[in-house]
Amino acid sequence: MTNRFKGSMAATAAVAALFCVGLRTVAGQAPAAPAQPYAQPRTLDGQPDVTGIWQALNSAAWDLEDHSPRLGVPGGFGVVEGGRIPYLPAALAKKKQNFEKRSTEDPESKCYLPGVPRITFLPFPFQILQFPDSAVIVYEYRGITRTIPFRGQHPDPQVIDFWMGDSRARWDGNTLVVDTGNFNEETWLDRAGNFHSDELHVVERYTRTGPDHMTYEVTIEDPKVFSRPWKMSTPLYRRQEKSLRLLEYECYAYMEEEAAKGNVKLPWSRLEFEGVPQK
Repeated sequence: MTNRFKGSMAATAAVAALFCVGLRTVAGQAPAAPAQPYAQPRTLDGQPDVTGIWQALNSAAWDLEDHSPRLGVPGGFGVVEGGRIPYLPAALAKKKQNFEKRSTEDPESKCYLPGVPRITFLPFPFQILQFPDSAVIVYEYRGITRTIPFRGQHPDPQVIDFWMGDSRARWDGNTLVVDTGNFNEETWLDRAGNFHSDELHVVERYTRTGPDHMTYEVTIEDPKVFSRPWKMSTPLYRRQEKSLRLLEYECYAYMEEEAAKGNVKLPWSRLEFEGVPQK
C-alpha cells in the first residue's frame, strides 16, 4: 500500500470521525425555541394596526386558478384553496364562454368598477387607513375609495346593489374582517372570465403577520353560480419606496385619449357617461 493511499485513507477516517462527532453534538442539543408570534402594533385608539400601502404580487388578476403563460399573460399558481373554483355545471359553461370573449367582454377592459375581491388582485397598490368607527381603503386604480363602517345593519335591505358592494367591518382578534354584500352581477372576478351573480357574498380577512407582510383571505359564496362556498388566500406586501404615495390611474381618461387617436372604440357614449338619457 502506497504512502499516498495510506494518507488518503487516514484523511477520510478523520472526516468521518468529525462527522460523527457533529451528529452527536447536534443530537445532544436542545430543540430550537419556537418563533415568537408577531407583536402587532396598535393604533392610538387600540386597534390592531393594518395601515400602510399594500399590494398583491401574483398573477391572480389574470386568472385566480393555476394557468400557463400566453401572450400578455404571466403564468402563475392559483390562489384558490383546493385548486379549482366549484362552479355549478351551467355556470361553468358560462365561465368558458366568458373566457372565449374576454378581450371584448371583460368589464375591466371597459373601465368599469372591478368589484370585490378583484380590485385587491389588480396590479395596483392600495392604502388602508383606520379610524375609530371605520376602515377606509383607497385604491390607486381609478381612485376608488371603500369606506367600511364598524357599525350598521348588514346586509342592509334598503341599500341598492353596487359594483363594489356594501361593506361592514369588525375585528376578530388581530384580524380585520370585512363582510360585503349587495353586489350587482356586472363584474368579473378576474381576466379569465370567472364571474358571479347578484347573490355574491364576500368575507375578506386582513391579518398582519410581520412589519411588511399581511395575509389576505377571502371566502366566496354565491348559490346561483357555485356549488359551495370556497376560499382564496395570498400574501400582501407593504410597499417600501421612499416618499411612496398612491398615484393616479384614471382609466376613463386614458381610454378617451386612445379613442381620440382612433386606437380604441369607447364602450360608452359621452352622453351616457354624463347621465343623459338616450333615445
